[in-house]
Amino acid sequence: MAVKFYKPENQVPLEMHKVRVVQKLSLLPVEERLRKAQEAGNNTFLLHNKDIFMDMLTDSGVNAMSDLQTAAMMQADDAYAGSESFFRFKEAVKDVFGCEYVLPAHQGRACENILAETYVKPGMVTLMNFHFTTTKAHITRVGGSVIELVKPEGVKPQSTLPFKGDFDLKRLKKTIEEYGPEKVAFVRIEAGTNLIGGQPLSLENMLAVADVCHHYGVKSVLDASLLQDNIYFMKTREAQCKYMTTKEIYHLLADKMDIIYFSARKLGFARGGAIICHNKQFFEDMVQFVPLYEGFLTYGGIDVRSIEAMTQGLYESLDMEYLCQGPEFIEYLVKECADYGVPMITPAGGLGAHIDAQAFVPNMPHDQYPAGAVAVALYIAGGIRGMERGTLSEQREPDGTERFAEMELLRLGCPRRVFTLSQIKYCADRVKWVWDNKELIGGLKWTMEPPVLRFFYGTLKEIGHWQEDLVAKFKEDFGDSL
Repeated sequence: MAVKFYKPENQVPLEMHKVRVVQKLSLLPVEERLRKAQEAGNNTFLLHNKDIFMDMLTDSGVNAMSDLQTAAMMQADDAYAGSESFFRFKEAVKDVFGCEYVLPAHQGRACENILAETYVKPGMVTLMNFHFTTTKAHITRVGGSVIELVKPEGVKPQSTLPFKGDFDLKRLKKTIEEYGPEKVAFVRIEAGTNLIGGQPLSLENMLAVADVCHHYGVKSVLDASLLQDNIYFMKTREAQCKYMTTKEIYHLLADKMDIIYFSARKLGFARGGAIICHNKQFFEDMVQFVPLYEGFLTYGGIDVRSIEAMTQGLYESLDMEYLCQGPEFIEYLVKECADYGVPMITPAGGLGAHIDAQAFVPNMPHDQYPAGAVAVALYIAGGIRGMERGTLSEQREPDGTERFAEMELLRLGCPRRVFTLSQIKYCADRVKWVWDNKELIGGLKWTMEPPVLRFFYGTLKEIGHWQEDLVAKFKEDFGDSL
């Protein structure tokens, strides 16, 4: 939790841990950063990690593990079937969530694949507060479609609304009645809505969505990958949660939801994932797909050392002194940038700080990929790798036309227990420099566009020579400094 400093001008987020293992970083000269960006096809996913100073692409699988997690990995039982590591994990799931049935899978999108294969049939709809890239891809791949029902405030960049990820409950009921419950594969509740700035849902709204689902006989599915951030916001922004323990919130949600799945690359600071539930029938519906896609039922595509780290990580996800660092560092970075005038998504959410790229370069058309362009500009300016979360991350419509994203965001992910405050301040400084030189930023166009999840490995090139102009301005302002 936040620690109050004696002198208000010294108030900063305070790490509730100490660093015991370090990894050396390098910061390439600006000319080299330009060359590396162009060699990577202006796609930050394709940069080599050795060429990056601050990797803010994601918090998925790159959170720092604790000493207890590292120690737990040494007791791993590497049996193909019946591993004791799995049964320790299963016991942790029961303790943290209260759920009896556990299906391991190698990460969150593997869980989404199993859910889509089990419950989505051609012509069915899946309702959610907001889609995520891989979730939507799995659903559309098997003939389903996605309808987003987030409250209108959810896609407004600047706001004071504490829970911008909440469902619009009236639209949820209306949509179920319009399509009929039999046409709704499930309602997916994404805690900490990824594509609109990591914005949380209130506990009140989550429980209300579950009640609507039960009333209509529709399955409720909670994507709990970012639940630990969401619970931090519940505890700090929602009156009814202030005096609840984190475990009480986990259990209450698990009791209400039909199915929960998560990526342990996010929830629990480790690797892996799982689908969990109370209902034996749901378990039996899905269990066949674990051996088919993931491996045996007691490892699910996860190496046993990671299962042990995931087990310890679940317990650490109950600890507010661990949970607070991500949101508090993100809030600090958002405030640093917003106070300077940089258009940021507010209030600060989980996962990372989000730049409103459409407002950053307001005259750039969606089909020149503003968020992707700003991402490349920031890498050139500071060796900082962020992730485009805008039109580039969408998929084209069936007729081949571009689907323009509702929000053009550059996400600056803040992995837990990784960055120091000086690095966060460096990031803010370079964002401010790019903002002051935003008129130099031009667009991007495809050189190789994959048909599915194109943002992962597609390549683009700059329109014109704006990147060289940006380097020249950097040299003018910073001289020989990196």
